[in-house]
Amino acid sequence: MTGYDSRDQQLLINRALDDLIKAISETVIVNSPKLIELGGWVSSAFENGGKLLLCGNGGSAADSQHIAAEFINRFRLERNPLPAIALTTDTSVITSISNDYGFNYVFSKQIEALASPKDVVIGISTSGNSQNIIFAMDTARIKGAKTVAFTGKGGGKMPAHADLVITVSSSDTPRIQEVHIFIGHLLCDIVEQEMFGGKRHG
Repeated sequence: MTGYDSRDQQLLINRALDDLIKAISETVIVNSPKLIELGGWVSSAFENGGKLLLCGNGGSAADSQHIAAEFINRFRLERNPLPAIALTTDTSVITSISNDYGFNYVFSKQIEALASPKDVVIGISTSGNSQNIIFAMDTARIKGAKTVAFTGKGGGKMPAHADLVITVSSSDTPRIQEVHIFIGHLLCDIVEQEMFGGKRHG
């Protein structure tokens, strides 16, 4: 036993909730114009035969997969599937690249193979300093794709490597990750409404 009682645990819960609400509110207020712009980029990519590519490490890898799944399947509306790919799911690709070239190239080589000027690439890094995400952004720019970074407070190195940066106003990794998925859901909502409105597609 650690000596924690239920009052200590409730205080921990209350603080986490307060921190999350603050991080979401501050981030969305500051970044709403960027989210709207990003929604336009992604909608245009889909409408013009492009796709959305996403990558991240650890929890951010899971966020990449989560966001891609919302676009491929559906978010709120019954509509046609939209082409989104999480570059975090193919273990053979990931391990072969890591083995042959090093982990820093695990996403950039996939982008070199898959990206086109019609595409949007989202790199997720809570620190903004993940080297493999930075390499991915640089390769996407070479390929002519639009590049977007989801980061934490301060942005790290990512702002110099992305066309658009959405920075969470927190330095706490769990809160940053939670806000990233909230932003991902907002993006899905914006794109669905822009492309399909209130119509039902299937």
